[in-house]
Amino acid sequence: MQEIVEQTVAGLGYDLVEIERSAGGLLRITIDLPWSAPVIAADGDAEAAVPALPDQFVTVEDCEKVTRQLQFALEVDGVDYKRLEVSSPGIDRPLRHEQDFVRFAGSVIDLTLKAPLGAAAEGQVNVNRKKFRGTLERAESGGWQIVWSDEPAVKPGQKVSKKRVPAPLQALGFTLDELKDARLAPLVDFKGRGGSKSGQA
Repeated sequence: MQEIVEQTVAGLGYDLVEIERSAGGLLRITIDLPWSAPVIAADGDAEAAVPALPDQFVTVEDCEKVTRQLQFALEVDGVDYKRLEVSSPGIDRPLRHEQDFVRFAGSVIDLTLKAPLGAAAEGQVNVNRKKFRGTLERAESGGWQIVWSDEPAVKPGQKVSKKRVPAPLQALGFTLDELKDARLAPLVDFKGRGGSKSGQA
């Protein structure tokens, strides 16, 4: 079934983000518009890079088009399901592939490891910790890391002493194989996303 869904979604010009089967025969398909990384200029000047296409979003019409085509393809293939639901990724979009991490570098993400840090934990990080929220960055090694501070959030109206020393930034390097789940943190900015790199509403 995965192959049929992937072929159908790609054939219509979309990226397949996720396939979920839920109780009661619900088949949930999440799609997104294709994305390509900015092209770096021949002299390696990142400033002269050709930017990726401006952020666009999956519409109701996109979902309807994919739904109609999938209903036909799944029927032909004899896939058993009761109800089909096609949707956009939403603000907590899952990150599954290397390209997702490239696309959303600089965004705040929620990350869950398959196993606790254990002996690899250094400093203030709890060795049993598996869940993290922080900024996704490219590590010096070429892999990925998440950077965060355990500074408590400032409540509205709360006064912060200028003498208070901020909590240090911490970083955790990871490979995609070590992840149980990674997704954009569902942060809502009512002033508009502005210069946000996450590109998904």
